[in-house]
Amino acid sequence: MKKIKYILGVLVAAVAMTSCVKDLDVTPIDPNANTANKILVDEAALDSYISGVYLGFATSGYYGPDGSASISGLDGGASQYIRGLYHLNELSTDVSVCGWNDQTIKNFHYMNWTTDDTFIYAFYSRVLMQISVANEFIREAVKLDVNETVKNRYIDEARVLRAIAYYHAIDNFGNVPFADENAIVGEVPAQISRADLFDWLENDLKGVLENKNLPEGPMSNGHIGMGAAKFILAKLYLNAEVYTGTAKWTECAALLQDLMNDGYSLHTTSAGTYSAYQELFLADNDRHNEEIIFAIQQDGLNTKSYGVTNYIIFASTGGEMDVTKVGISSGWGGLRTTPEFFDKFEGKDARNLFYTSTQKKEIDDIGDFTNGYAFMKFLNMNSDGSAGKEAGFVDTDFPLMRYADVLLMAAECELHGAPCNGKASFDAVRTRAGLDPIALTADNLLDERGRELYQECWRRSDLIRFGKFTSGYNWQWKGSVKEGKDVESYRTLYPIPASDLTANTGLVQNDGYNSVAE
Repeated sequence: MKKIKYILGVLVAAVAMTSCVKDLDVTPIDPNANTANKILVDEAALDSYISGVYLGFATSGYYGPDGSASISGLDGGASQYIRGLYHLNELSTDVSVCGWNDQTIKNFHYMNWTTDDTFIYAFYSRVLMQISVANEFIREAVKLDVNETVKNRYIDEARVLRAIAYYHAIDNFGNVPFADENAIVGEVPAQISRADLFDWLENDLKGVLENKNLPEGPMSNGHIGMGAAKFILAKLYLNAEVYTGTAKWTECAALLQDLMNDGYSLHTTSAGTYSAYQELFLADNDRHNEEIIFAIQQDGLNTKSYGVTNYIIFASTGGEMDVTKVGISSGWGGLRTTPEFFDKFEGKDARNLFYTSTQKKEIDDIGDFTNGYAFMKFLNMNSDGSAGKEAGFVDTDFPLMRYADVLLMAAECELHGAPCNGKASFDAVRTRAGLDPIALTADNLLDERGRELYQECWRRSDLIRFGKFTSGYNWQWKGSVKEGKDVESYRTLYPIPASDLTANTGLVQNDGYNSVAE
């Protein structure tokens, strides 16, 4: 944690920002004002300050895609938050392979990563930085003599943004360094157990819900609302048995039922050029807030990054693919899917969005982009068929939370004896995709979650929860062999990076990794 360059230490990030998050529509704070009491005096200033917390999910730093990354010693593109989330949660599964020779990138799909993996360190550091940035906002904002209603809304907004980062910490790393806004700045943080972090996260999110400071229902201005707080708490309950050993299906179902009454719905009406499903992953997908509960925003002119959807779209394009149909200047030739995952789709499924014509289905050589079907789900194209604002950086937002996921979580609760209108919800997702109803079983639900949510960074945790990640289901090149093989059970968690163990001697490595060669 001490190796992180804290860009937002004393409002530095808010002062230094040269780009804005698309819908937040903020003006950078005057750099001549240098204290919280001078700067954070009204709602506009709070809006500008918190945009720095949002920006940490959307870019690598506060100086544009080519400027300094917020985390020192790491490549700006590779250390971007959503790009790291994709590395750990999609490349390690049947959904995606990457054929590049960038350091250890192939090790995610091979599932043979070690404790000194650069990409694991990058994401771990990014998560902790996001937590620290949110803590700093809360720490400074709570002291301000401004309108209490406005101030409390922004504080709870930051608490939910922090909860997103802590959720990714508990899901990917389990036992992590812990600090909240009450921690002493500069003090080495103590490690918290996965179960204790679960309890803290649950209580903090329940506090946000009880406060009712955030707006209810679909949001249109890029800010976090109550729906996002409910969604991330529902995810916590969904995985409670994995995280703590105790299931919380009843609590999950009750929360989902509440969320299902908040005015969200599936996006089902297409503008005509693309299916309603694909419109959720296009350059103008910010119009679909009826389904997208919270998105990480991108804009080809104002919010540029070599991560987020810029990474997903450019890295998914290569070979003989027509870049004009993707809306970009050129492909990076990296990401494809496995034959096992592709076979889960029927031809008429609206979510069957793969480029196949000049690609091989089989992956004989993971380093050859033409081996494996390519993704065409995320595009830098608008719903009317026109391209995004510019071909070098995309406008497509990354939908971190969608209502379709809410419906599929409800179906899973019903499978575990917690009724939540689950079968009807399951059928609604399939109907939108143009498919007939099928039985609600564990295997069918896992496959449906895969078809609906691929490339959205939920696949690893789904496979773990259904007992299919390290064993019980194999795909090409899992375990470093083409036919796939089981791997060690401890790989359901990533290691605490070796460099952080050295820097913070109070940390204990996750089980299994002490014997892994560095």
